[in-house]
Amino acid sequence: MTQPNDPNQQPPHANQPPHPGGQQPYPQPSGYGFPGSPPPPPAKKRRFLKFAGFGCAGVLGLVVLIAALSASGDDSDAGGNTAADTSVSASAGAKEESPDAKRKESEQGGGPVKVTAERAEFSKSILADGSDYTSVRVTVVNDGDDEVSVNPLYFTITDTDGTKHTVELGVDEEQIDTVDLAPGENISGSVTGKGTFTPEYVTYTDGLLGDPVRVNVS
Repeated sequence: MTQPNDPNQQPPHANQPPHPGGQQPYPQPSGYGFPGSPPPPPAKKRRFLKFAGFGCAGVLGLVVLIAALSASGDDSDAGGNTAADTSVSASAGAKEESPDAKRKESEQGGGPVKVTAERAEFSKSILADGSDYTSVRVTVVNDGDDEVSVNPLYFTITDTDGTKHTVELGVDEEQIDTVDLAPGENISGSVTGKGTFTPEYVTYTDGLLGDPVRVNVS
């Protein structure tokens, strides 16, 4: 019978074979996994979360900045286009109105040549035959800087029925002369159409190819 504390007594595991492969089992930390042992320390994720937070905030700020710049650019372009469109529209309007304004001014005798017309008695000359004639007394004023040519053939008379009458030469003793008016000069005389009619307006054209000036007969 063996005695306790017998120096000849072998340890309980002395005759057990070594660990397969000659390797010792991996030692487990003291107290790990046993009841009452302290829990393992948490993984260090705070730094990762911190950097992740900064990264998200940076990306969000960049997106907001790009959106603001894009909106500003669009507003600027829209304003520029509006100004350009407004400028183009104003120029087009001026071009469209200028011919009408010029025509209206010419018809009223408001250009460099001013014409007035009024009904007058026909004064028969030796060149008139036994036909009926209608005369209109006209006055031409040169308010421009260039000479203005005046000739009875530069006039036509339109009656109240819309019929245009050319001028009969030499039949009225008061016929307007053929002259060139210097700036500031004027001349008056009669222009006469054949037949009896009621004159409505007279049209004068400088040199036959210039801008017509139409005035009502008073």
